[in-house]
Amino acid sequence: MSPSDPSAEARPTSAARARLLGTATKIFYAEGIHSVGIDRITAEAQVTRATLYRHFAGKEDLVLAYLDQADQGIRGQVAAAVGSTPSAAGQVRAVARSIVEGIRSPGFRGCAFLNAVAEYPDPAHPVHWAVLAHRQWFLDTVTELLARVADSNSGSNSGSDVTADAAGRHLVMLRDGAMAAGCLFDPELVSETFLHGVEGVLREVSAPVPEAG
Repeated sequence: MSPSDPSAEARPTSAARARLLGTATKIFYAEGIHSVGIDRITAEAQVTRATLYRHFAGKEDLVLAYLDQADQGIRGQVAAAVGSTPSAAGQVRAVARSIVEGIRSPGFRGCAFLNAVAEYPDPAHPVHWAVLAHRQWFLDTVTELLARVADSNSGSNSGSDVTADAAGRHLVMLRDGAMAAGCLFDPELVSETFLHGVEGVLREVSAPVPEAG
């Protein structure tokens, strides 16, 4: 990079922001949001309060940045899973396996969004909105994938009685249960149960409709 690169001056500031967000992400996810104060975050990130307020309007802004980063990470994870196979059913399975990888990972403490919304129950709060927006995106994504599964099995006398909308809601509920149970019980058993449930959803959405008698 050339010394005259205009981004060179901004680099230390960007590094401080990344350090703040990385520190907040680690603590928020491991310990919760309300229990963590600004002083703890700035101390562990080794920055001043003034530096924090140069990058974030306040703690709420930092929480929203944390959730946005989590949202982008999950979107990338899902995109990679979908891109790993051309088969619609295979894509659903790949998304499910990516969820299981998270459940099996060290330090897993459930869904960052479900954890956050438990601390921000007010439907009018921006953090609550951020959680709902992420969940709507995920529901829309898996519903679209399941609709493709149903379409790929369509024929003169096929197409499930179970709609993709219903199947999508079912899969999201399975995912929510697995994410909640994964940090309380044996993650291997929880993962196996979740993957078995996803196979059931795939069977339901692709099952042929019986001929009218």
